Amino acid sequence: MNWQARMIAADDDFDGAPLLRREFDLDGSHGAVTTATLTLSALGVVEAWLNGRPVSDDLLTPGWSSYEWRLRYAEYDVTDLLAGDAGSAEGVGVLGIALGNGWYRGRLGWTGRSGFYGSELGAFAQLEVTFADGSTQTVVTDADGAWTAGPSPVLANDLYDGETIDARRRDDSWLSAGFAGDGWVGVHALDFDTAILTPYVGPRVHRWNELPVVEISTSPSGNTLVDFGQNLVGWVRVSVRGAEGAEVTIRHAEVLEHGELGTRPLRSALATDRYILSGGDDVFEPTFTFHGFRYAEVSGWPGELTADDLTAVAIGSDLERIGTFRSSDPMLNQFHENVVWGMRGNFVDVPTDCPQRDERLGWTGDIAAFAPTAAFLFDVDSFLSDWLIDLDAEQRHHDGIVGFVIPDVLKYTDGEIPTEFGPADSTAIWSDAAVWVPWTLYQAYGDQDVLGRQFDSMASHVRRVKSLLSPAGVWDGNFQFGDWLDPDAPPEDPAKAKADKGVVATACAYHSARIVAETAALLGRTEEQAEFERIATGLREAFNREYVNDGVVKSDCTTVYALAIVFGLLDASDEAAAGARLAELSAEAGYRISTGFAGTPFITDALTKTGHLDAAYRLLLERECPSWLYPVTMGATTIWERWDSMLPDGTINPGEMTSFNHYALGAVADWMHRVVGGLAPLAPGYAKVLVAPQPGGGITEAETTLDTPHGRVAVHWTVDGDELTVDAELPAGVDGVLRLPGQDDRQLSGGPVSVTVPFAAPALAAATASEK
Repeated sequence: MNWQARMIAADDDFDGAPLLRREFDLDGSHGAVTTATLTLSALGVVEAWLNGRPVSDDLLTPGWSSYEWRLRYAEYDVTDLLAGDAGSAEGVGVLGIALGNGWYRGRLGWTGRSGFYGSELGAFAQLEVTFADGSTQTVVTDADGAWTAGPSPVLANDLYDGETIDARRRDDSWLSAGFAGDGWVGVHALDFDTAILTPYVGPRVHRWNELPVVEISTSPSGNTLVDFGQNLVGWVRVSVRGAEGAEVTIRHAEVLEHGELGTRPLRSALATDRYILSGGDDVFEPTFTFHGFRYAEVSGWPGELTADDLTAVAIGSDLERIGTFRSSDPMLNQFHENVVWGMRGNFVDVPTDCPQRDERLGWTGDIAAFAPTAAFLFDVDSFLSDWLIDLDAEQRHHDGIVGFVIPDVLKYTDGEIPTEFGPADSTAIWSDAAVWVPWTLYQAYGDQDVLGRQFDSMASHVRRVKSLLSPAGVWDGNFQFGDWLDPDAPPEDPAKAKADKGVVATACAYHSARIVAETAALLGRTEEQAEFERIATGLREAFNREYVNDGVVKSDCTTVYALAIVFGLLDASDEAAAGARLAELSAEAGYRISTGFAGTPFITDALTKTGHLDAAYRLLLERECPSWLYPVTMGATTIWERWDSMLPDGTINPGEMTSFNHYALGAVADWMHRVVGGLAPLAPGYAKVLVAPQPGGGITEAETTLDTPHGRVAVHWTVDGDELTVDAELPAGVDGVLRLPGQDDRQLSGGPVSVTVPFAAPALAAATASEK
């Protein structure tokens, strides 16, 4: 790109939300405007108007990337916004820009600090116009005197704390030619390297849904509460008329506690929007912030608040839904819907852990666990590919270490992150995202390019881990999150899990090394293939030597068996014994969940692989706490961070870290799609499909669909007495295998197929102690 624009800043910060504008004359001697493209970026977040009309409905542009090395720009076709201006009597164009703090200068993390990336907001715009005779004209941000800056209606804006808007300061005449601009000031150029500018790889953020008010009530303390019926991410659009200067305040939270707004989980995030009324009809939307909420507390409302006055607006990255699941169990369907909503709310430009408290960071462990589920539900190829570019950039500048979060703002908080984390270094599952996420994208969409782009990052991670192994060949020396949020860990110490951290880390290291070896083989990198096969072999040998004794894995808990089985670390006899022990431990726990971040994505697969399908179903369908369905019984509409984020008595978990929108523990949906739904790939990108439902748990029907790169695959099955009927359809040109319980495999080709076979429900899992 031939950049002529400069990054400019207002000479006055104007409450952290300045407006910038310039007028320009279109050269009408060259005929009509045939094309016009606006390239837009910012240090902060930016919105733009051309000739009084919004350039797009994108939000929070340019999003959050590793700003030190990558700043995205957006390109917009604005031909229609200029057509007719050239050569007209009013042939003056006006380009207007609004800036907000966003991730660049706003608060990030739990330390209370802001401005990690810079102290001044900046705008970057380049408008390129082509006329009928082929001539071009360029309008750019610069400091040559054409641009001026002034105040906006926004008095305060922060992603965590909310936004304050004063409608009395609204004056759209700044977007029109001839605006006087009283009190407006100049701009200055910033020291900015245009080499870091890069186009969007992933989708942009936009509004994707609106929800009406479900109920308006009064709390025990007399506060007005609004329930939108769904935990979502976005804001409340407000339509109001009241006295000039009156203030309406809206506070947000995900749950109620004791009938009041439950704000303690937000920690220091204020999540509060304030609106100062103009005296006329006002509509407010705080587009420089977002909140995670189901409930809103409204104060200062003039007159009676009605449901028509408020609308919840859900925002997120513009992702295409490609996968669906439905079963005969309404609770399971609600759980799956919670997974979907949790993902949408946490895919706001970056795959975050949570969308509501003073954190909202791109934790690598969460997406490492959840990526297979995400890649089935939505087309996340470009979204996660963009994030992986940032991961690679951060890793290259940190000695091969993959940080806990990407973009890695924690590197700027030395001395402020928990001391138990120890010196920054690679850690299992979290850092393994460098390997697991690109591999997931390849398996889901079949595009080998992602492996080629990320191979150096993948290899660098495993080499870093190799350097951290003990003399015994296991990974047990540096800080590990381990089986984070094991339900048996105390609320104040979520890392105090049953699973030995060395066992978890070494198992994950083996899994990553094996994937990188397979990736090298696919890419024809024979030397690296041999290198990583040696590393994987060494890790497997060390794991068995140090941690396995006659099928018993060190620490003898569900997570270590799940990882050892699914990752293929055990010999056949040990694997059978481990599967039996895993089923036994599951029964001893009453089929309540006993795994955390490390074990939860894999435990149902481990049980299924070792012949304990009914135990897997009992885990899935258990309703007592801790379980996947317990939150559903408590009215949850998203996945929780803790199995007991809300206690059975309706109070919030006493731990400092409690979120009601955290997708990671919903990773079991991947197993639901493949085993309950019966739809899985036999080749990357579903170039060949496995149709293999394994009914159980009393479920009598399930339907799963997926829009693959080759077309739609659909699987529907029913159990009626002792018969199983499967209806499936594959795209033309796609072959598959139909694998049903007790039946020989049947080859499939593109088109519909319907099969009815005898069916016997899986053997009942062992009874729990209370059932004996």
